[in-house]
Amino acid sequence: MDNSLKITEMRKSIGKSLLYTLPMFLITFIFVTGGRPNFSDPASGLAMLTVFLLVNVLYFLMHYTGKTDRYRAILFIIFALSLSYSLIHNMLEVRKSMSFSQADILECKIPFCHLVIPMMILPAAFTKSIIFPGSIIGGFANISSMVVLWLIATMVLGRGFCSWGCFYGGWDDGFSRIRKRPVIKKISELWKWMPFAVLIMVMLTAALSMMPTYCSWICPFKAVTEFEQVTSVESATKAGIFLSIFGGLVVVLPVMTRKRTQCSFLCPLGAINSLSNKITPFTVKIDKTACNECFKCVETCPLFALTREDIKEGKVSLFCSKCGKCVDACSRKAIHYGIRGIPAGTLKNFSRNLFLFVSFLFMSMFSAGSIINTFHGLLKLIF
Repeated sequence: MDNSLKITEMRKSIGKSLLYTLPMFLITFIFVTGGRPNFSDPASGLAMLTVFLLVNVLYFLMHYTGKTDRYRAILFIIFALSLSYSLIHNMLEVRKSMSFSQADILECKIPFCHLVIPMMILPAAFTKSIIFPGSIIGGFANISSMVVLWLIATMVLGRGFCSWGCFYGGWDDGFSRIRKRPVIKKISELWKWMPFAVLIMVMLTAALSMMPTYCSWICPFKAVTEFEQVTSVESATKAGIFLSIFGGLVVVLPVMTRKRTQCSFLCPLGAINSLSNKITPFTVKIDKTACNECFKCVETCPLFALTREDIKEGKVSLFCSKCGKCVDACSRKAIHYGIRGIPAGTLKNFSRNLFLFVSFLFMSMFSAGSIINTFHGLLKLIF
């Protein structure tokens, strides 16, 4: 009787999860294939089919298992790796190099990156100038489309963009998962305010110099995308800084701490996204009636968004990226996805299902192109 009851419950759970997955299945099918799958090129068709299945299997597992972070992270990390592969592959085909020249800058051929957005604000407001040498409309990663995508994601997800949309965040997210236990267990939480200092610095220096100074001097992801040609002491110094910060904040510290240290301590866009958490419809809530203050959520949070004081007060700080790691860690379901204006502890399943649909759909649609291109390129190499 017990076994038959378990089987019945499992079937119900599978059926419910399939029902939740159906809208994602239909939307991603249309988006990935254009509604008309074309297998005239076997490698291209197989790449599209693989990505389509990957997305929907991960989404199904989120509902079936009740776990969010582990399946979000798979697609998120693949997205980060594939975006770098696609960008590097594109540059090698077009330029025969990962570096860009002064001619590329003058001809506005640099793919736009969302990390430039904070530095564009003051020059655009006071001089009506765009300080990035990229295409405004048309071409690969043009300015208009990237800014619009970021604005939509920021208004809806807030800092959730850092865990569901940012094509760089998957790098330190991935490295933070390599070890089961951290080697460095204590880091001052004051460091989480550093991105605001970086934000102010790069906005002011960009306005004074009319150059995207973060990109020119600090950005660690130049190491896995594109960089200035090394032709002088200055450009060599820049390359050394990029590699050092990438090695330290994206690789070594995440491995040693199990935290996303680049996102937590450096990224200026993360600071802006943190502020937007105040207006987004989705949030993470703490049900004080269910919480026993075990603080597992504090230990597992990768972005220092939770402290023991936060839990005692029943709130989540503005640094939360809605990754779901704390939600998965809570055995009492005291910490959960919520909708602004709805009290903590109510409509938990509805809030989670709605948030997952919106956030996962955004990540799927945002990442599908680069992942398909990457799979296609790898299949061509193999076959």
